[in-house]
Formats: sequence, C-alpha cells, structure tokens
Amino acid sequence: KISFINQIAELAEHLGADIESVRQGIGADTRIGYHFIYPGCGYGGSCFPKDMRALIHSAEQAHCSSDLLQAVEAINQRQKHKLFERINAFYRGDLRGRTFALWGLAFKPNTDDMRDAPSRVLLEDLWAAGASVRAFDPEAMVETQNLYPNESKLMLMGTPESVLAGADALIICTEWQQFKAPDFELIKQRLNSPVIFDGRNLYDAERLARNGFQYFPMGRGESCKLPITLRQWPAASDVA
Repeated sequence: KISFINQIAELAEHLGADIESVRQGIGADTRIGYHFIYPGCGYGGSCFPKDMRALIHSAEQAHCSSDLLQAVEAINQRQKHKLFERINAFYRGDLRGRTFALWGLAFKPNTDDMRDAPSRVLLEDLWAAGASVRAFDPEAMVETQNLYPNESKLMLMGTPESVLAGADALIICTEWQQFKAPDFELIKQRLNSPVIFDGRNLYDAERLARNGFQYFPMGRGESCKLPITLRQWPAASDVA
C-alpha cells in the first residue's frame, strides 16, 4: 500500500493532480481504507525492508515469480531519492556550498531507529553533491552520531529552530508531532529563502503560498510544478 500510494503520488505530479484528494477518494472505499496510504519519502525500519527482501529471496529459492514484490521494493528505493532529486532540480544541479536544515532522522516518529531510514539516503545524496546539513530529531541524534561520527558536512543541533539559521531551505523527513504546527514566521525569518521540501506532506500548500513560501510536498501543491529533470534545463547558451 505504501509503494502503491507513492506511485500514484508520482502520477499525480505529472498530471497536475493533488494526491491528497486522490488519497481521500481511494481510502473512502472501505475495502481499502486509509491505513498506509500516505505518500512520503519511503518506508524504512527493521521489519518492512527485511521482510520484503526475505519474501523475494524465498520466491527465488522456490523458483516462483516475485514481480509484485520486486516492484514494491524498487518503488520504495526510488522513493527514497525523491527528496534529493526535487532539491537538486530546484537548485539546477548545483548544491555545492549550500546548507540545508533537516527535521527528522528516524525512519518514523516515536523511535530512534535509523535502520533503512529515508533520511540516510537523503543525507548521503546531499553530501555527495557538496551540500552540508544541520539536522534535528527528538530521539535519533545519538544513533545518527554513531552512524556518521566523522562526517564534516553534518551538524546535529539541539532544537528544531536552531537548524534553521542561514540554511538555504528546510527539509522534512520524519512526521514527528512537534513538526506539524511550527512557527512559520520564525522559519521564514531564519532561512535564507522561504523554501520547504516536505517528504511527509505535513502542511497546507495554499496557506504556505499565501505566506510567501515555496513549498514542495509529495504529489500535491507546488510539487506539481516541479516535474522538471536536470536534462530539461536550457543550456547556458540558450539563455544568454
């Protein structure tokens, strides 16, 4: 269900639809319901990824097809790169020297578990592109430090507000309760530019637009205006 709704969110972006309206319609069918049909930046943790890989392996051992299982796994792996791809497209492929504020490191709220967390894929993609990250998570700070003890491009901060100062944009990676109703005026004041990339669709796109934010959630609102890949940007000679 998670990979399905993420696939539908991708389709919504390309068609200019709002995944929240689509999700409400799908979930209204009681045979489907609303559990696990929230688009995001991928699932992680100790159970779903391990169990999926184990099922695929068992099918291979039994010489049985596992097309659906492999598709679920492939969609989830691709989804974990979506936030970075969106950020990279927005900055036209040049992230060198930029600093990003990141809220959320654990794979889900109310845990410090970083196993297969989408945040790890995002962090490593950003570092490889030359960007630095200031991050906060209510529970996963120690585990993050253990995973990346010598990473010079990572700074762990003590509060969600402290990561904002001078950052080029705010990124949401985990849907912790305390991130759901922030002080948007404070965010705007502290960021270099009022830009939010939301991997968990926490906020109202219209409200943020009225308050001067560029807001890029998953499959809705402003994200529908960012289907552009780097290959589609005009060459410098074409712009001159």
